[in-house]
Amino acid sequence: MKLVPENTLIDGHRIAWGVHGEGAPVVLIHGTPFYSRVWRRIVPGLVDAGYRVYLYDLLGFGHSERPRDPDVDTSVSGQLPVLLGLFEHWGLDSAHVVGHDIGGAIAQQLGVLHAARVDSLTLVDCVSYDSWPSPRTRQQLQTGLDNLITAGDAEHRAHFRDWMLSAAFDQQALAAGPLDEFVDMVAGPVGQGSLFQHQIMHYDPRHTLSVADRLQELGSLPVQIVWGVDDAWQVVDWAHRLHADIPGSRLQLLENCGHLVSEDQPEKLLTLIREFIGSQAANAA
Repeated sequence: MKLVPENTLIDGHRIAWGVHGEGAPVVLIHGTPFYSRVWRRIVPGLVDAGYRVYLYDLLGFGHSERPRDPDVDTSVSGQLPVLLGLFEHWGLDSAHVVGHDIGGAIAQQLGVLHAARVDSLTLVDCVSYDSWPSPRTRQQLQTGLDNLITAGDAEHRAHFRDWMLSAAFDQQALAAGPLDEFVDMVAGPVGQGSLFQHQIMHYDPRHTLSVADRLQELGSLPVQIVWGVDDAWQVVDWAHRLHADIPGSRLQLLENCGHLVSEDQPEKLLTLIREFIGSQAANAA
């Protein structure tokens, strides 16, 4: 299954996207430094359960445009208008929304600022408050972006391969699976520069702090928080804080699971998404 075979212009920028299945709409939002391929083991199960799944690569990520203009805003806040533009392009008034990592930060903004667009919200090991950049990323950035941008290809690939491995509990499985594809997408003549220009330079907690004082408003929506207990990028304490600040939210903790839940525990994540969305439909009936 090719996950994002289509392209369209949103505010003048090319966005790669895909739609699969029929039924109630579910929008999946990936995080950094990954792209839509993180959902490859989730999409088929949602389609089989009778949902119409929408997913895309964020602007500056994956198969979407990597703008040459450094002034193009590819931050979390800059990604929200892209998502809203896709809702319009897809003809969606609202959808069940699932966001991982910074995709969860975009989903938080969507839920707070455009609640009518959200039928339910599932936040998966997401950044929040001032939880990011992670300590490891801060340490890496101390060497300076210029040094990282100009590193040789082999050095760059080795560095970020090791970094991505730390996102998984089962590192051997990730290495045997999509790891090289993830690294390829942020390496090479285009990928290496765009990783810093469009992703790392925007690792700024002000985008999540901007809605942190309003998270209680998400209590008007069905909210599920799913977290890997062994997440080294976003430790589980942040999950408990989100759960406390979002009235009525459900907290689901997964053992033997790191930051990349869709790699470490895809079956459990799929089950939780399906059951949660299904329970909202049952409550509405």
